[in-house]
Amino acid sequence: MTIIRVSEAARFLGVSDDTVRRWTDNGSLTPLRDESGRLAVDGLELALHAQKLAQLPEDPHRSGSSARNRFVGLVTGITADKVMAQVELQCGPFRVVSLMSSEAVREMRLEPGSVATAVVKATTVIIETPQGKGAP
Repeated sequence: MTIIRVSEAARFLGVSDDTVRRWTDNGSLTPLRDESGRLAVDGLELALHAQKLAQLPEDPHRSGSSARNRFVGLVTGITADKVMAQVELQCGPFRVVSLMSSEAVREMRLEPGSVATAVVKATTVIIETPQGKGAP
């Protein structure tokens, strides 16, 4: 079982330490103690709670697709030259950057403030853990 301190849990979910403490007080999360006696929570329980809380806006252009990683957000910046463009989206707490043709940016009428969906279909996703953590 992975035990996560309240301050870390708060950082992972983008909330205050007090919010995590309230969740332990009201039973949304089970309070535990780490080796130092500090308030903590179970990593799996926190992950399930995070999934429950994560609610991005519904994708208005959703169509049949094998891609499962869809991030709806707002365009926050576009850097373009004659041929290529870099488009930045803010999707909840995540920044997603896409490189595409400048022609595609014009055809989709992308501009800062417009709503867009980043669809990610990757054969390689690299997962990292802090050194020494996650190993049995």
